[in-house]
Amino acid sequence: MSLVQTIVEKLENLPPEKQQEVLNFVELLHLQIAPDTDLSQEDETAESVLTKAAQFIGCVEGPADLSTNKNYLEGYGRS
Repeated sequence: MSLVQTIVEKLENLPPEKQQEVLNFVELLHLQIAPDTDLSQEDETAESVLTKAAQFIGCVEGPADLSTNKNYLEGYGRS
């Protein structure tokens, strides 16, 4: 009997929740041996949020900057 056949036979005799644990473990093993090319590619092509949102800067009307509106700041901090 081959190793794979032995594993399958023993796996079939386990309850479903234990079979799920075995599957989770096997998937973890696959992740550990898989090359991490996806992560390295993301780092090389990463862009800042500002760069990605540049097309939206100034595209809508809104109130003026309240930090320079002296009337807005009048009375601030007084009880």
